[in-house]
Amino acid sequence: MRTFMAKAQDVQRKWYIIDAADKTLGRLATEVAAILRGKNKPIFTPHVDTGDFVIVINAEKVKLTGNKLQDKMYTTHSRYPGGLKQINYATLLQKRPELVIEKAVKGMLPHNKLGNVMFKKLKVYKGSQHPHQAQQPEVWELRG
Repeated sequence: MRTFMAKAQDVQRKWYIIDAADKTLGRLATEVAAILRGKNKPIFTPHVDTGDFVIVINAEKVKLTGNKLQDKMYTTHSRYPGGLKQINYATLLQKRPELVIEKAVKGMLPHNKLGNVMFKKLKVYKGSQHPHQAQQPEVWELRG
């Protein structure tokens, strides 16, 4: 018995659409990261990008549990003295709701070149409209 190793040219990519309305951020991000990596396929190979494209709509309607709405902070630093910027989840959700989902998913992907390639297959939109109708995306229902 030989171990199967997928090759990049053999991968068949699909497009999935996920509605983030009233979904918990962490549970949504884990499912999206698994689809982007290809863990839902029988040909999954860790060192090959076997994942599919994912479109997330209604990003502004995602929810967090507990007091994270006010307590959770996103932090960036410019690497200059005094360059620390912090913004809480509620403010970020109003200004750039796409960034909330993107940051959550990116943290669950591998932190290397392969992870960057996987991340580029994620498309997040604030409302329910998206420009990917030509790809005929299938609806993905979240577990749980």
